[in-house]
Amino acid sequence: MTDALALARNIDVQDSLDILSGMVRHKSYSETPGERVLAEHMVALMQDMGMEAWLMPVEGDRVNAIGIWRGTGGGKSLLFNGHLDTNPVTEGWTVDPWGGLVDDEFIYGIGVSNMKAGDAAYLCALRTLIRNGVRLKGDVILTFVIGELQGGVGTLAAVKSGLRADYFINAEPSDLQAITMHAAAFTFVVELEGVTRHLSKREAAVDAIRAACDLIPELTDLTFSDAPTAEHRAINRVHVGVIHGALGRELHEWRPPQVADFVRLKGSGRYGPGQTEENALADMRRVLDGLMARWPGLRATVHTEKAEGRPIMPAFEVARDSRIVTAINAAYSAVRGVPQPTGAIPPPGFFGTDAGHLYEGGMEGVVCGPGGRYNTMPDERVEIVDYLDMIRVYLMTICDICEAE
Repeated sequence: MTDALALARNIDVQDSLDILSGMVRHKSYSETPGERVLAEHMVALMQDMGMEAWLMPVEGDRVNAIGIWRGTGGGKSLLFNGHLDTNPVTEGWTVDPWGGLVDDEFIYGIGVSNMKAGDAAYLCALRTLIRNGVRLKGDVILTFVIGELQGGVGTLAAVKSGLRADYFINAEPSDLQAITMHAAAFTFVVELEGVTRHLSKREAAVDAIRAACDLIPELTDLTFSDAPTAEHRAINRVHVGVIHGALGRELHEWRPPQVADFVRLKGSGRYGPGQTEENALADMRRVLDGLMARWPGLRATVHTEKAEGRPIMPAFEVARDSRIVTAINAAYSAVRGVPQPTGAIPPPGFFGTDAGHLYEGGMEGVVCGPGGRYNTMPDERVEIVDYLDMIRVYLMTICDICEAE
């Protein structure tokens, strides 16, 4: 019988760190040729492990890296999912973003938290099992996709190709928490039209900028009326991220003595599974109606905005007593000696992830990955202990779901 916990406690730490450092050193900015180079690197790693591995076309020259470790039969299959594309480097870094630096506490690099540490963790978990001669009854499928930052085009291509498993783990950074529900996302635009006058007569004007200042806190505090449970409501959120105000729809800025008569706000909303974008917009419309009542003469509209040819990230959920959830809970408890935090936990509950596409594709799974605490910031990093424990948790979960012989 395979002692999964013993294997988990004896993973090759240096090899695991080297694998992740090597991935970080690949500059895989989203929608650049570096994506493909890293995908080719992942295929080579999987082939060296003895897996079936190939590049899957997505769009243009963009490709996913896919690998399968075939089971002997009779077990459940498990698919791991994570993206290779990263955000760009921002100002403020004090270490080389592509150096793969490892110190006593962290491993650093752009994309290491979002989400190369998760990608490397499931590769290293399976790598450990293969190197130790463990045979599994069920298949393990590793998907390293691109285009998560364009709405999940890589994972959607994998799903449409027919790639599927009984269960999945999406390795987005959750600080090793088991996320059983996350929100769907939408982009909205609010336009406010007031009445301009010279500042000497501003009492007779309808100031669109001041009305926007009144509106934004109310939008920020909004949750949606169709939330079926408190847990769903906990991942409802509205955020205004862009504000432009000046004169007319062309937003002329050369005449500041005039009261601004036009403001355009752009933001993003989040709602849970079973809730709808239509209801979210209706709730926002009611807020705008209240604003117009407080600001006579103001006109306000709201509409959604979608990127042409790009999917949206759907909501996702899984029952807490699902086998994949109880399996990863048990693995976490064995590795860390405490219960695993589980549920629609913020901030990951507000994320959009590729788990939504897998869920809509008919698969049952959970979101759980290393990183998150130092995500999308200068000197992005992941705690080494979290990365190594994630490998251990994934390894034990594979043995449970796919049944080690």
